[in-house]
Amino acid sequence: MSVVYLIALLVALACLVAVDRRFRLYFWRDPARAALVLVVGVLFFVTWDLCGIGLGIFRRGESPYLTGLVVAPQLPVEEIVFLTFLCYLTMLLILGCARLLARRQVRR
Repeated sequence: MSVVYLIALLVALACLVAVDRRFRLYFWRDPARAALVLVVGVLFFVTWDLCGIGLGIFRRGESPYLTGLVVAPQLPVEEIVFLTFLCYLTMLLILGCARLLARRQVRR
């Protein structure tokens, strides 16, 4: 059992939190709305994964970098952390780009 991948995901997630805090893009702008959007996004992708697992499309591969802990059959705990990272990153990119575009419009 290894935690390499999980630790890498958590470090990357911590970096996103630092960027969010620095620029007040998402959780530091409106925590309640951010939490709701993040939970809905993660639940959507977890449902997507569970449907794919149920249809036999997705399955958990063996890797020495995974913890071996599963949330559901064929759904490793790392997948939940990855989906959280993915949704958080997407929102930071969207809000960051919107802020940059708005700033560019003001300068014109």
